[in-house]
Amino acid sequence: MRFRAGLALLGALLTAGCAVPYSPAPVATNFPSTQQDKLQAAAHWGVIARHMAGQLAPSLKVNAKRPLYVTSQQSSAFAQGVSSHLVTALVNQGYAVVKVPDANALRIELDTQVVAFSPKRPQYKFAGERTALVAGAWVLTGVDHTVEWLATVAIAGHDAYTWFRSQFATGDTPRTEIIVNLSLADDSRYYARSTMVYYTVDSDRALYDAAFQPSKTFAVRNY
Repeated sequence: MRFRAGLALLGALLTAGCAVPYSPAPVATNFPSTQQDKLQAAAHWGVIARHMAGQLAPSLKVNAKRPLYVTSQQSSAFAQGVSSHLVTALVNQGYAVVKVPDANALRIELDTQVVAFSPKRPQYKFAGERTALVAGAWVLTGVDHTVEWLATVAIAGHDAYTWFRSQFATGDTPRTEIIVNLSLADDSRYYARSTMVYYTVDSDRALYDAAFQPSKTFAVRNY
């Protein structure tokens, strides 16, 4: 009894020691887990262009009598591609989109900012997937125990594992992210604004940041 009481007292002391009542700075904590899309193809640019155009739709309907003009301050391939997708989406929805600036037109302004974080950012994207796979295997293995059925179960289990993983992008957490702002405005005010953030493939940064030039290493030989 004394031994157990001593262990309990030691545990209480250790627990109390872990709880620091005062600190010289705020303790770093994690945000609740969220998901963020990763841009990996030009088709994705069209998806986000249509999505952001949809977010502006209520304000566009209120100002339906005014033509629209799509513009961007950036010259990157991404900015040009998204601008083209925006024009297509707006024209297909019946809006009047002018080719040159008009004094009466509302501007749809695309603005982007590329940010690069430190390498080897932590990634915890697959929490719980093994459990889901095992649960699926339990259901499948109940049908029969012949060699043929076991082979089928193994294939189905692999497919289930792949299916659960397919939602998540492969590889490490990207260093590069892009902030995309879309505004509906004129010279005097903003009528609507949408801001989204996406991951990008690190090796594709030049597509999103026109000023970025990947470094190259040259070998120098003495003859």
